[in-house]
Amino acid sequence: MRRNYLLFCGIAASLLYIAMNIFIPFLDKGYNWVTQTVSELSAIDAPTRPVWFVLGIIYTMLVVAFGWGVFKSAGEKQSLRIVGILMFLHGVLGITWSPMHQREVLATGGGTFTDIWHIVMSIITVLLMFLSIGFGAAAFGKAFRFYSIATIFVFIVFGTLTFLEAPNVDKNGPTPFIGLWERINIAAFMIWLLVFSIMLLRDRRSSLSISYKKDMMGNKNISSKVSRPIVESKEFYLREK
Repeated sequence: MRRNYLLFCGIAASLLYIAMNIFIPFLDKGYNWVTQTVSELSAIDAPTRPVWFVLGIIYTMLVVAFGWGVFKSAGEKQSLRIVGILMFLHGVLGITWSPMHQREVLATGGGTFTDIWHIVMSIITVLLMFLSIGFGAAAFGKAFRFYSIATIFVFIVFGTLTFLEAPNVDKNGPTPFIGLWERINIAAFMIWLLVFSIMLLRDRRSSLSISYKKDMMGNKNISSKVSRPIVESKEFYLREK
């Protein structure tokens, strides 16, 4: 039962991060979700940073718990163990993220090590997502494998589009669709995480049901073996009498 709670953390993490991307931009009237990156919501001195920071910590803790739950529920599936480790790292490393500066500061040369580390962590996070989807694809049937491959394809296409516009962020130049491309990628991963979590919960429920039936059959066999000698003894006693 405890493992089920851990696996539910995957669903909670996915829904939370989607909600963060939908609602937090409304807290800053000057923010444009199509032309600005998600990272700008948590940028230094951004009005949305306090809310994002708190919810971001909750999100990373949920991912850590989910990763541990996947690892503990993997059984003999090596691919699931790897996904569990990757998700656990995804959550733990998420705590080490540093905020970027706002575009205006970067354009005047005000960037610091926090901006460099932010880029490094972005690359590491995307890599962990790629690997999680790749190994997770092998955990279930063909349908889920094809769905995972499609998700990776979306990552490649819209990741490339995001990368092409990214250099203009530091220059405070035009980035007409960078926020849209980035959010499509985020939505693709979060929906995959949601589906993956549901698949794990169904698989675990099915495994528990099979185990329960086996235990019940075992108990019936034991009961019949115990009762048979008793019946035979009773019949012998009646014959002798």
